[in-house]
Amino acid sequence: MRLVLADDERLVRTALRAILGAEPDMTVVGEAATGAEAVSVIRETRPDVALMDVRMPEVDGIRATEQLLGGMGEDAPRIVVVTTFENDSYVYDALRAGASGFLLKRAAADELVRAVRLVAHSDSLLFPSAVRALAARYAPERGGEALRARLTEREAEVLRLMARGLTNAEIATRMEVGAATTKTHVASVLSKLGARDRTQAVIAAYEQGFVRPG
Repeated sequence: MRLVLADDERLVRTALRAILGAEPDMTVVGEAATGAEAVSVIRETRPDVALMDVRMPEVDGIRATEQLLGGMGEDAPRIVVVTTFENDSYVYDALRAGASGFLLKRAAADELVRAVRLVAHSDSLLFPSAVRALAARYAPERGGEALRARLTEREAEVLRLMARGLTNAEIATRMEVGAATTKTHVASVLSKLGARDRTQAVIAAYEQGFVRPG
């Protein structure tokens, strides 16, 4: 797994490199101190995951995420925004811009490693309760009928379970279907919502009022 670390504090980057670089399946291929530098380094190194400070000089993590996803398309890495405060409008804006999750700077080492792996494989939602709390504060109130009309009954249930943070295996068990069927439903939901990953699908569900926070 190839990683890029973007944070304007050298100490933070050093700590992240020490923790993640010690994992046998992870390699740090680049670092950046500003959002503009992050965009350049990520385009050059093509990592699998980028850890991006949400507030950086020149270009912040939100704008950098928008530039990367807009310019690299499917080749863009999964982006995890790193922040000090979880109940922050910047975090929600970063998720809306296309970030696959967020991580608190005070997170323990094992939580950091788990988060990176989870986002890389995109098999479940990172910190679903925190995403619900953010949605409750920042997502607009809408009816959800338009989104509901685009999904089959099975797909709608899959999306609700995705929003609760269930993995594909857990969804399969809950719905009493096979793993392959669940994977097909998840792929269909992402396609119909135009979502790059399940985080973006869940954010769309909150934004359009299909899933209610709380």
